[in-house]
Amino acid sequence: MDGFPRFDLEGQIALVRGAARGLGNAIALALAHAGADIALGLRDVTTGSELVQQIEAMGRRVLPLQMDITHLDQIQSAVDQAVAHFGRIDILVNNAGLGPSNLAENVSEDDFDLTLNVNLKGTFFVSQAVGRVMIRQNYGRIINLSSQAGFVALPTESIYCMTKAAISHLTKCLAVEWGTHNITVNAVAPTFIRTAGTEEALSDPAFYADTVERIAALHRVGDPMDVAGAVIFLAAPASSLITGDTLLIDGGWTAR
Repeated sequence: MDGFPRFDLEGQIALVRGAARGLGNAIALALAHAGADIALGLRDVTTGSELVQQIEAMGRRVLPLQMDITHLDQIQSAVDQAVAHFGRIDILVNNAGLGPSNLAENVSEDDFDLTLNVNLKGTFFVSQAVGRVMIRQNYGRIINLSSQAGFVALPTESIYCMTKAAISHLTKCLAVEWGTHNITVNAVAPTFIRTAGTEEALSDPAFYADTVERIAALHRVGDPMDVAGAVIFLAAPASSLITGDTLLIDGGWTAR
């Protein structure tokens, strides 16, 4: 019988930015496992050799790209190279993000500007560059990385929280504008996930205990593949009627 939901990505081309480690690394591997060929948007193109080997071992094509999103010329160059190499871009995962911690009264202008440039400005202009490609081909799936921090207040994270809330609303705006071109735009919003970036905080027993307690329903810290699974769903044909949504992957944190 035809018409069952499809979750494979065979024949698709995915661009994953911030793929060198953590969530981006897991997402790139999961997309390749689902059948996609992968363009890797890397802040430093020399850091992706191990990931390239892992993706090639799955029998998938892979292209590492220099893509420091604080430099708009690198964004356009990376997108142009991906299209020249693969012929199209079907899936974009906007993963790169940061957030220097500080009390609101002590936030510096440099930290404010850097957080907005990477988390928000970078996401917009990568989406714009890839969106133009997707409009021409009349197909695309864009998945942005928001955060539960866009839905709850986290002390010392005011600027990070602000940018992640903005990502969720930008997701809606792009979904409305580009839906007529058969492009869906969604976001995922993870809770604390075990990565190199959270290792120090989660190694504090008091912080870890408080975090697990706040993850009210499941009482466990997430793993990168918990996020990758949601990205695969939103990239797959099975989710073709879902757009403008932000999927919380928070173990029940925001359900309290």
